[in-house]
Amino acid sequence: MKPSSIASQTESLDTPSLEKASPPKKILIIGPSWVGDMIMAQSLFLLLKKQNPATQIDVLAPPWSAALLERMPEVSHIIEMPFGHGQLQLKGRYQLACSLRRTHYDQAILLPNSLKSALIPFWAHIPKRSGFIGEMRYGLLNDCRKLDKSVLTMTIQRFAALAYANSEMNNIDNTLLKNIPVPALKVACDKVSLALEQFHLNTEKPVLSLCPGAEYGPAKQWPAKHYAALAQQKIEQGWQVWIFGSEKDKTIAEEIKTRTNNQAANLCGKTELAEAIDLMSVSQMVVSNDSGLMHMAAALSVDVVGIYGSSDPKFTPPLGKQSKIVNLNLHCSPCFKRNCPYGHTDCLEKLEPELVIKTMESFP
Repeated sequence: MKPSSIASQTESLDTPSLEKASPPKKILIIGPSWVGDMIMAQSLFLLLKKQNPATQIDVLAPPWSAALLERMPEVSHIIEMPFGHGQLQLKGRYQLACSLRRTHYDQAILLPNSLKSALIPFWAHIPKRSGFIGEMRYGLLNDCRKLDKSVLTMTIQRFAALAYANSEMNNIDNTLLKNIPVPALKVACDKVSLALEQFHLNTEKPVLSLCPGAEYGPAKQWPAKHYAALAQQKIEQGWQVWIFGSEKDKTIAEEIKTRTNNQAANLCGKTELAEAIDLMSVSQMVVSNDSGLMHMAAALSVDVVGIYGSSDPKFTPPLGKQSKIVNLNLHCSPCFKRNCPYGHTDCLEKLEPELVIKTMESFP
């Protein structure tokens, strides 16, 4: 079957505000727990600032997310969520909520759909608590939204819709949703220089960054041999290759490095998220599985090729006109499984490096 290469059409355009300018507000955002989702949340922050530039946006989020939020100028304060993903910790949540009361927030906007994410805004006595119904959060939320997945088909659309009043939800049409501002991380030159020095890297040659990991599971992971073939070709063309990922991605990164005669730099597990952001910002091209690092690269305005297997590029594509998608559109995908239910992962195994290279060469 002929592969498809699809460019995301979401661009940052002037978006009409659905409401008149209001007095300065203090808004607490309950942030998501995944890198990609946190990046897409920036579109919500941008819309809130567009409606009222004086709005104070504070974000309650996991500690790791500070590296992202610090690079979002719209965020005023970052409040660390000290509880791990899935931990209830009722006493701790209540104590944190009590400490937030003195800030006198006007509104809380909840991006997770879990019941526990609604407890802190409720206990903090925030008068307006907005979010989708999720896990039966009636009472904890007093500005409940019903999610229409046929209209809000993308994660970023669902986040952005929460910028508007519940009464305006029915008026959010496709034109408005296509004009959602694109996430854009701000990177400081001095931090980039420090990261380059720390890891003994330079930008004398063009940089191809690879993100071969997939936190969700192997059904989203393009094979190491394909990444290596791609990397080897670019090295022969005078490029350098940097491999990004977590400690879990060290093995696949080391295989790629070995297959390229140790010419690629394996940074997996060595960089903090902040350092990865700064280093990736100087890339000429990023090739990535559907992952948080893919969304991060897109928010850095570098050319991005996102590789899709078991997931749906229509739901969480890399955003912006500098991003493209490659997938095979097999009859069995997207299946949304962590592991291939057929045991062959053809959607990725049969996606040859030549197809990705062709997409890379299609950028201006």
